[in-house]
Amino acid sequence: MSIIGFLIFAMALLGYAGLLREFGITKHMTWISAMIIETLLLYVFAMLGFLRFGLIAVIVLGCIIEVVRIFFAFFHVGKTKLEGMHYFDIWMIIIGIILGHTLYESTLLHYDNYSHWAVIVKFLLYEGHLPTAADSLISFTSYPPATALFITEYVKWVGFSDGNMLVAQFMLIWASFYAIFAVLRDRTRAMNAFILCFVISITNVFNIAIRMNNLLVDYVLPVITAAAFAGIYAYRHQYKIACFFAFIFSAELMLIKNSGTMYVVMIGCYLWYILMKNTHGGKLKRFGKSISLTAFTMLMGYAPFFWWGKHVKATFSAVSKHQISTQAYKSQLSSESSTVIMKIGNKFLDQILSLNSLSTKGVLLINIGLLISWIIIQLILNKKSNLFATLMAIDLSFVAYYISVFAMYIVSMPYAEAIKLDGSERYLSSMVILNLLLGTMSLVVAIDRAYSEQVIQKRSLRSFHSIISKNMYQISALVLMIFSVILMFSEINGIEYNNTLGKEQLPFQMEHMAAQTTKMNHTKILLVDPHPVDVDDYYTGYVGRYYFFSDKVVGQENFTMTKPEFKAALQGYKYVVIPEWHRTFTVMTEKVYHQHLKTGIFKITKNKLIRVKNIQPTA
Repeated sequence: MSIIGFLIFAMALLGYAGLLREFGITKHMTWISAMIIETLLLYVFAMLGFLRFGLIAVIVLGCIIEVVRIFFAFFHVGKTKLEGMHYFDIWMIIIGIILGHTLYESTLLHYDNYSHWAVIVKFLLYEGHLPTAADSLISFTSYPPATALFITEYVKWVGFSDGNMLVAQFMLIWASFYAIFAVLRDRTRAMNAFILCFVISITNVFNIAIRMNNLLVDYVLPVITAAAFAGIYAYRHQYKIACFFAFIFSAELMLIKNSGTMYVVMIGCYLWYILMKNTHGGKLKRFGKSISLTAFTMLMGYAPFFWWGKHVKATFSAVSKHQISTQAYKSQLSSESSTVIMKIGNKFLDQILSLNSLSTKGVLLINIGLLISWIIIQLILNKKSNLFATLMAIDLSFVAYYISVFAMYIVSMPYAEAIKLDGSERYLSSMVILNLLLGTMSLVVAIDRAYSEQVIQKRSLRSFHSIISKNMYQISALVLMIFSVILMFSEINGIEYNNTLGKEQLPFQMEHMAAQTTKMNHTKILLVDPHPVDVDDYYTGYVGRYYFFSDKVVGQENFTMTKPEFKAALQGYKYVVIPEWHRTFTVMTEKVYHQHLKTGIFKITKNKLIRVKNIQPTA
């Protein structure tokens, strides 16, 4: 890790965040907003064909902004005011550092890292441009590049490694979590803050399928969406800033993954509601102004994705998996009978109605929690609350999201994957995470409005309804703090445990066997793997393609063949890589080449396998 590179990156980020502070944005929203602005700038450079230049220019610009801010601060020019530290700030800093360090020492393990998410970062960094039709190493050509661009920028300055990529994505996640504290009207109330901390820790339960030590975006999408809601709510009386947040967050979400569309629709609906509620004038005037502002904002947010769609259509002739394509949808629907659709539908219903499903448990948790909270605040304490309306909106979003996920299985997934509901728990848990955060933000707002003292300046240790309520408040805050810490350390231990198990897996073996190739090539490489499952589902091949940066890597497990067949098979490759001892392969090399080989990298010649330290890539 380059310490100097990290300091330069951090200085640039401080510059963008500080500039937002000069425009009156709260510190809780500035970090994720600054990261999104950097990403959108990189996106423009990448689309114009100047990614290499952009990776430097965006950081240099941020550093210049920070130098100017320091200069003005020296002469006491500017609006930035220092805010005090609160309990949750300390919690976020300490947990963030520990979790970040754990991720830095992690190795990528999940299949999809090697089918796309890590591969695209490596490609952008070392090739310096977006994929073209000639770059067959990239399989998912329609996937937008937002998170990959931000991660690429980070590793450009700090150094390329699994750990650094994970840290870069973690920065996006943690900055998004920090943004949700913007909904707190009174940030000195420890209980409200630790309710949010506790729920942040709870979201890891629903992210258990992939955890944070992977570059998949199923966790990134909901937490960034929650940050967008927090920003719009915090600036509900300043419509220009609210629209600005809706614009940049919508643009970012659409450019993270195609499935971000559902989250953007939710942001648009919420923006319209906030504008309608807080715009002055008659109903007709409020409706006209709010709908026009919302439409303009969301169109602006859609524009970068529209540009991406044009780029994909112009660059690639074939339709990629999960690409938004009406033609492809019609083609797949025409090939699927009503019987097939019913089979998938029945399986999907069984999944979402099963109490064994983690996502279904999450839906029940949100409904029961908000309903009980509404009963206590509205009916028992006799205080006004929007929790029931929030619950209805959340349930409506669940229904809409479930329909959209089912439609995805029908129109854009092969039957073999759709009938197994491949990745369903991952997809459904994303909406559970988002609505858990949204419901909790609504809850802490409702609790704040239910306090006996509504004037923040007058709140003190004496501003409780009774000594009993004061004791309950203090005990609740302490318990929430303890459990939020315990759950976060449970997540950290879980990641470390996965890393320990990962030492038996192919990525870890490859990492300790050969240096990664960083020059794009078409070298033919045979990757020997004794695990048939990894070979059959192409995991072995994808890992090899990533490490050796070649689209000609093939994984193979079955070597039960005659001596001429074995020799002919090997002669089709330039190198053979054996990360783990394969009994059949060892026996065949003894018979054919009279060599006893267990593990290593070998160059294939006509009559001999020559051991080498690293692969020399060829065009």
